[in-house]
Amino acid sequence: MTSELLRSAFAHGRKGFTVETLTGSSQKIIGQLPSHKADVTLISEELQDGPEAGIRVLQKTRTTHDTSAVMLLQSSKPEQVVSAFRDGARGVFYRSHSLKSLSKCIETVHQGQFWVGNDDLEHLVKALSHLKPVRLNDSEGTPLLTRREEDVVRLVADGMKNREIAQRLRVKEHSIRNYIYRIFEKLGVSSRVELILYIFSHRGSGN
Repeated sequence: MTSELLRSAFAHGRKGFTVETLTGSSQKIIGQLPSHKADVTLISEELQDGPEAGIRVLQKTRTTHDTSAVMLLQSSKPEQVVSAFRDGARGVFYRSHSLKSLSKCIETVHQGQFWVGNDDLEHLVKALSHLKPVRLNDSEGTPLLTRREEDVVRLVADGMKNREIAQRLRVKEHSIRNYIYRIFEKLGVSSRVELILYIFSHRGSGN
């Protein structure tokens, strides 16, 4: 029902969108994915085979399909938000939000950015504070960041500001700004929010 409502809504007044829908169990949808190429994939968390079956589809799109995924959730629950980004989602969207917001979400993700609200970001920051620092490597296994840059990333993920990071690492504040600039440049991000989401989107993928 949701997929048909969305298809109908986007067909009326939403220029620039071509919508295809896949319904059924996670296994059925995964089997149909190779014949459907999408720039952005909106995946419902609840499918015919369970309330969290959509995560399996998300994981499959991450490993085998060149698409950016948005997870469609019923409500903002920390464990579901964290799981979605950890498994490769570029954004989370809620059924209670407007169609206009969904259009903006899809366009934002299609442009290579993340879509996340303040409450969801808080869930991610809290989760990161309980995890060991992630090692970010390139396709050949070479670390993308220096040890000190990894220290800065860890403290940014803990929610610290530049001055606090400088005090913790016993360096000048301008040095932290330089570190963060180089980190952003190496990882292709442009803000602290994108950095946190980048870490989650690469955790568990081997990088």
